[in-house]
Amino acid sequence: MDGRPTDELTWHRGKPCDGGACVEAAALDEAVLLRSSLSPDGATLTLSRDEWHEFIVAAKAGHFDAV
Repeated sequence: MDGRPTDELTWHRGKPCDGGACVEAAALDEAVLLRSSLSPDGATLTLSRDEWHEFIVAAKAGHFDAV
C-alpha cells in the first residue's frame, strides 16, 4: 500500500446508512479498506481485491442474511 493516512482516502458508505452506524469502504492500491463510520480513527480491516469481490458475491447471494 502507498502509506497514505486513512483520512486522505475517499470513503464510501452503503445505501441506506441508518443513524450513521455504517460500514465504510475505500480503495487503496490493490486493497479495499473497511472501517466503522462510528469510529473512523479506529481499526480498519484490509481485504485484497479478490477477497472483497468474494465477499460482495456472497453477500448478494444471501450468505450473511442470518448474521
